[in-house]
Amino acid sequence: MNITRRRALAAGAGGLAAVALSGGRGTAAPAPAPAPAPALQPYAAYWFPDSLPAGTPEPGVVWRSLASWEPEKDPDLPFNRAAVPLAARFAPPPPNGTARAGQARVCALAAFATTSGNPSQGAPTADYYALTNWAYLDELVFWGGSSGEGLILAPNAPVVDAAHRNGVPVLGTVFLPPAAYGGQLRWTRDLVRRGPDGGFPLADRLIRVARAYGFDGWFVNAETDGGDARLGADMRDFIAYLQGHGEGEGMRVIWYDAMAVSGGIDWQNRLNEHNAPFFQAAGSMFLNFNWDRSGLVSSAALARRLGRSPYGLWAGIDVEARGWDTPVDWDAVVPAAGPHVTSYGFYRPEWTWKSLPAGGRGPAAFHARDDRFWSGQGLDPSAPETGPWRPPAASVADRSTLTALPFATTFNTGHGLGWYEKGRRTGDTAWNHLGLQDRLPGRRWTVRTEGPRPEVGFDFADAWRGGSSLLVGGRLAGAATVELYAARLPFPDSTVVELAQRTDPGSAAVRVELAVAVDDEPYAFLPAGTFRAGGRGWTTVTVRAGARLRGRKGRTIRSLGIRLTAADGGAVRWRLGGLAVRATAPAAPARPAHPAVTAARVGADGTAELRLAWGAPAGSGHRTAPVRQYEVRQALPGGRFRFLGGTCGHAYYVPALRRTDGEAATRIEVRAVDELYTASAPAPVTFRW
Repeated sequence: MNITRRRALAAGAGGLAAVALSGGRGTAAPAPAPAPAPALQPYAAYWFPDSLPAGTPEPGVVWRSLASWEPEKDPDLPFNRAAVPLAARFAPPPPNGTARAGQARVCALAAFATTSGNPSQGAPTADYYALTNWAYLDELVFWGGSSGEGLILAPNAPVVDAAHRNGVPVLGTVFLPPAAYGGQLRWTRDLVRRGPDGGFPLADRLIRVARAYGFDGWFVNAETDGGDARLGADMRDFIAYLQGHGEGEGMRVIWYDAMAVSGGIDWQNRLNEHNAPFFQAAGSMFLNFNWDRSGLVSSAALARRLGRSPYGLWAGIDVEARGWDTPVDWDAVVPAAGPHVTSYGFYRPEWTWKSLPAGGRGPAAFHARDDRFWSGQGLDPSAPETGPWRPPAASVADRSTLTALPFATTFNTGHGLGWYEKGRRTGDTAWNHLGLQDRLPGRRWTVRTEGPRPEVGFDFADAWRGGSSLLVGGRLAGAATVELYAARLPFPDSTVVELAQRTDPGSAAVRVELAVAVDDEPYAFLPAGTFRAGGRGWTTVTVRAGARLRGRKGRTIRSLGIRLTAADGGAVRWRLGGLAVRATAPAAPARPAHPAVTAARVGADGTAELRLAWGAPAGSGHRTAPVRQYEVRQALPGGRFRFLGGTCGHAYYVPALRRTDGEAATRIEVRAVDELYTASAPAPVTFRW
């Protein structure tokens, strides 16, 4: 059964509703459809292969042809270009006895918004699919495409930057829908049309798009029926060309099990002679959802005979409608006894966000649900449940990118109800931008204690920096060690660890220790402050870990965490707002070059929307820190500032700049921020009203 039809049956609807549920307009987000987009708002790019539909698009939709796209003529390219390179990562020893490294992997097809409605640079709302469980993902497909908007969707920069920071490749989507949902066979023929040299011009364009925008490849889903063997051969050659010619650029191609080599649409639900040529041409294949045990066993065997890994086959699992209540034959894919058979792919895991109740759509509620999806109901990957829902933590080894100093996190999840700097609220509106997301703990949450297990999670009521902090709450009858990061960090004698922390009002007094595991030795616990009952605001504590543990065997940090003890066994509410590990004193990056307002419009409400651009810091040398991100703020009277947003790239869209006291001009500052969150001197630009 195809993806589109499954969506229609799950929703109890057909027609336009089914098109929307397969990635079209108006259904990926549960909130009401937005008003027509402002003229300057940039969105993620989407196209038809070449020819456009008849008629006119809906308001807010722009029909474009990929065949006509040129990067130098794309005014939105600076806003859509990802900046973070794909990080290398490793698999530490799993925290439980069931997860395995080097076997099954996980792919996810997730829709962050409608095809035409993915903002390029975040948005002023915290109600967003802020995916953070990257540790269990191997590939993310930025899902979309519809016959009413466009069939080819490139991922936006914030999602790519967040994924790359955690070592996860991101793929755009090529979706050729069934005729019943607006698909036209001419679009398939447009896509695979050969050039005079026998090549594929639109494959070249897809490679060029991925290179220009900074993402990693394409998920190809061809479901338009009516083709013949010639079209099937052209599609196979097209996929091989896309995979082979893009290989030097790190191109990845996933083929969806729909079109057969006959050119017709015939979902196989396994690897066999009808679809194996496509699997051979692509990097991997997403098997349709109606697989069974015998089919997966035969698929794995055939993959091996073809010289391919069976873990390049993603067994599709549709979680869009029921999430963790979806019935799955887990032992057919990842048996508890014996080697894994294939990998698996989640279709629409953003269910954890979409299914939030109308009265409880806060970001903390979302993360609690999303962590349950990936780690299990007990939120303990060291002991995940083995019931009807088998979370990825039970089968798949998590991965980490913590291999170099400096490393810092402020537990910023990429969205929030405000923005904080050093514990002071400098942004008063809700926001999302996944490019600002930190590297977060991969295991949610491993806690070692002999007493009751405290609750651990992301909280948005207060933060040291960004939009969130880590909150530990509950009665501590004994010491509780919260394991945060698996790492392979160098550990010279000069290593220091800084913690920004506080207790909330009403908390019992708590003693904090830094937990550091060096090589294969058990945790060493280093004092990191004692906090009185009642809450005293944020405090930064520096632990000279390298000097304290000088002479220990090995010089590599394998794990980082914290241990909390309440002397009277009382209930604590303790926050960790920042954790930084460094071996040298921080050096601020150079300021951004030549910031400018490239476009502006003042709205009827008196606010202004702006497009800003700047250059990389000039004169970078050995004394200049590399840039992690750029932050934009508005100067206010009395030396105060208002946070406007941030990005990893060199262009940002401000949706609503507010004028202060009728001023004739507003000073805006752009700062470069390094891995330790040390900010450069500001680079100012003036907007005149």
